[in-house]
Amino acid sequence: VQLQASGGGLAQAGGSLRLSCAASESIVSIKVMGWWRQAPGKQRELVAGISSGGSTNYAESVKGRFTLSRDNARNTVYLQMNNLKPEDTGVYYCNMYWNHGGYWGQGTLVTVSS
Repeated sequence: VQLQASGGGLAQAGGSLRLSCAASESIVSIKVMGWWRQAPGKQRELVAGISSGGSTNYAESVKGRFTLSRDNARNTVYLQMNNLKPEDTGVYYCNMYWNHGGYWGQGTLVTVSS
């Protein structure tokens, strides 16, 4: 299974970006998925995710600004990021878990200027 993350780029503070994570197989049966980010010099952290129970969860730092959604027909999960802040800068990764295993995308860089 391959995950292709895209949509990163340069944005100004207060701006928006939408990240996409396209899977090479159907996402209907994914168990868990997440968007993670790694800021320079910091550990990777979970930004938003879908739990095994089906609920969507967000890190406190992005609540009210980021929205995770999915399009099963396109095998794609999105992360809409609004009101971006410089501290949102980092490489964003997606991962998904099916019964047969978990996989990571390659990361997409988001840079937010003040």
